[in-house]
Amino acid sequence: MEKVQKMISEKSVVIFSKNSCCMSHTIKTLFLDFGVNPTIYELDEITRGKDIEQALAQLGCSPTVPVVFIGGQLIGGANQVMSLHLNRSLIPMLKRVGALWL
Repeated sequence: MEKVQKMISEKSVVIFSKNSCCMSHTIKTLFLDFGVNPTIYELDEITRGKDIEQALAQLGCSPTVPVVFIGGQLIGGANQVMSLHLNRSLIPMLKRVGALWL
């Protein structure tokens, strides 16, 4: 859990993902299209990815991928991110943490 907290706090936008997950791909594409440079952890490719996935579940992340943290704050999965985007809250949030300079 401590390792996950460190991963989350080191960068302004962190995405936990799996290459095999189509929703993960959608969320990564959304942030990249905005011009954000998120830190992306592919849990199906990194060492101890399953342990990290279990820690995310303990934090209340369900499903465990994709999971987005902005400014160290849990945003949630694809549904939460898309809801923020559709109600025009996502871009201001990214600007506040210095991830976007539009």
